[in-house]
Amino acid sequence: MTTEATATASDLLKLDRQLCFALAVASRTVIGAYKPILDPLGLTHPQYLVMLALWEREPRSLGDLAAELRLEPATLSPLVKRLEAAGLVTRERSAEDERQLAVRLTEAGRELRDRAEEVPPQVIRALGVDVDELVELQARLTSIIDRIAPLPG
Repeated sequence: MTTEATATASDLLKLDRQLCFALAVASRTVIGAYKPILDPLGLTHPQYLVMLALWEREPRSLGDLAAELRLEPATLSPLVKRLEAAGLVTRERSAEDERQLAVRLTEAGRELRDRAEEVPPQVIRALGVDVDELVELQARLTSIIDRIAPLPG
């Protein structure tokens, strides 16, 4: 291998050229910005994602929530149990299929939505990044995710 080919190959292994590194740092930074904003709501970031899905549509089966959030049901189940213990959701056997659990918002869970509407603007301020840039980034990431890991079904 020539020196030029070796240099090019080794450049491919530079940390700052790794997509996984950039995504990991960006993810930790963005999720970290949510923590002090979600703490007063009594939610962790994963619980917030569950609540967002339920605010869009309920009741939902655990499997439906897991697919939408791209989580394993075994990962999602403890999150839903903690939300139930906090009085924000209920889990009941589905009337259509008793093998399924239907996850529903409680009145407290519905009311929390009003307070949660302040989360996105606070996150934008905390990140200090232009809104248009964030919207473009979210759209591009969503497009890539849809191509590399489409929703089941």
